[in-house]
Amino acid sequence: MMLRRGFILFLPRLVGLLVVACCLVSIVYMLACTPKGDNQQLILPRVHSPTVKEGYEAILQEREEQHRNYIISLKKQIAHLKAELQGRNEQLKNVQDQYPDPLDIQLDNSNPEKVQANLLAFLRSQVDKAEVHSGVKLSTEYAAVPFESFTLQKVYQLETGLTRHPEEKPVRKDKRDELMEVIELAVGSLNKPEGDSNAKHRVYTASDFIEGIYRTEKDKGTLYELTFKGDTKHQFKKIVLFRPFGPVMKVKNEDVDMADTLINVIVPLAKRASKFRQFMQNFREMGIQQDGRIHLTVVYFGKEQMNEVRAILENTSKSANFKNFTFIQLNEEFSRGKGLDIGARFWKGSNVVLFFCDVDIYFTAEFLNSCRLNTQPGKKVFYPVLFSQYNPSIIYGHHDSIPSLEQQLIIKKETGFWRDFGFGMTCQYRSDFINIGGFDLDIKGWGGEDVHLYRKYLHSNLIVIRTPVRGLFHLWHEKQCLDELTPEQYKMCMQSKAMNEGSHGQLGMLVFKQEIETHLHRQKLSNKKT
Repeated sequence: MMLRRGFILFLPRLVGLLVVACCLVSIVYMLACTPKGDNQQLILPRVHSPTVKEGYEAILQEREEQHRNYIISLKKQIAHLKAELQGRNEQLKNVQDQYPDPLDIQLDNSNPEKVQANLLAFLRSQVDKAEVHSGVKLSTEYAAVPFESFTLQKVYQLETGLTRHPEEKPVRKDKRDELMEVIELAVGSLNKPEGDSNAKHRVYTASDFIEGIYRTEKDKGTLYELTFKGDTKHQFKKIVLFRPFGPVMKVKNEDVDMADTLINVIVPLAKRASKFRQFMQNFREMGIQQDGRIHLTVVYFGKEQMNEVRAILENTSKSANFKNFTFIQLNEEFSRGKGLDIGARFWKGSNVVLFFCDVDIYFTAEFLNSCRLNTQPGKKVFYPVLFSQYNPSIIYGHHDSIPSLEQQLIIKKETGFWRDFGFGMTCQYRSDFINIGGFDLDIKGWGGEDVHLYRKYLHSNLIVIRTPVRGLFHLWHEKQCLDELTPEQYKMCMQSKAMNEGSHGQLGMLVFKQEIETHLHRQKLSNKKT
């Protein structure tokens, strides 16, 4: 009875709570579902406003009008962009018509005037594309193309390499002719009368030239800026010239079959059996196993270590089933030029590519193909610039151990340099070597014979291909400059020895080694005190 009476008393309260909950749910529903205006405020029917249905219709109509206006605005923007794109296309077409693409310039003999007009238009476009009238945005400081400066007598250059100097007289004929032509054109331009031809004007000569700067953008041309004396001390005349590069033209398209082109590698040698063993490992892997179209001629001077050298050669022959080798022994003083000359003339087969090589050279199979591709009988000889290795003990002195030979053969400024003063490694057909007269056999010992042969080829009508190659390395070895050498030979030997040891920075670390160690010791003591 008590429970029943309590329940009856609690029932009205429960009903009241349910009514209140329903009201709260209704209010939340209206807050969540009522549309918002542009000011993000809820629009609820007020006491004196239209009914709820009419309010919603007004809101929907307002939003529809907003969307309609937005669509109209987008259509206007699209129409404006289309018109602008069409205008840009017309501008591009006009530029293309004015400056034809270099590939479209053809040697059409039927219409030479059109060819000339197209060529002139292209050359003018080169001036517009080059950095002449205005600068261009560059990504880094390394992207800038520096100028070099010149006077009537000297050229001041940044890229010196090992055989050029920061200041020098232009040695190459093409560079001398280029700069003199530019100066003459500038003088002619200054002396060309402008306006009234009867007016007196100063006559300029090359002696009025003060200095000039020039730089070349490889795909556009060369810019020259020349300064001449003016009428007074503080007045000058400045002439800007531009030599545009013409369009690329196809000269030749041919198939080259080197499947049957044999290379005879000729190596002069005296003693150095351990180096020859290392050389034969390279020869076996690259020449025999990978290339296979190769012959080896060893010209050996004297008898000391001869049997060991011959045994290395015969062991390689047996293990690799290689029979294409010749061993020539001479009982006389070592002469590199004579050894190469005898090895070349000893060949009795058909015309063959000769690769003059040394025992401290490492080559790849790719280089052997370069040797073939850059030689042509009666036409071309190949003088590759090899990469010369620094002393591994200096390069890797701070390492736990010196890496293997293959890991050392990396082309970086810390590991070596392009040996652009050396001309000993060369490829040519035997017929060209014989016709040019071979080596000067009066040269004894080390050095000189290679430069003499190189000059012979330069004085001939043959094309000399001179370029750095990535597959030819000079392995470091300690040089011994003998007292028997002539003063000139001894000087060349010592210069070569100095170049071989290390980079400028690495040699500097050796020079200042004591100073560096003192500094480190002081730092260590200072750290202990703190």
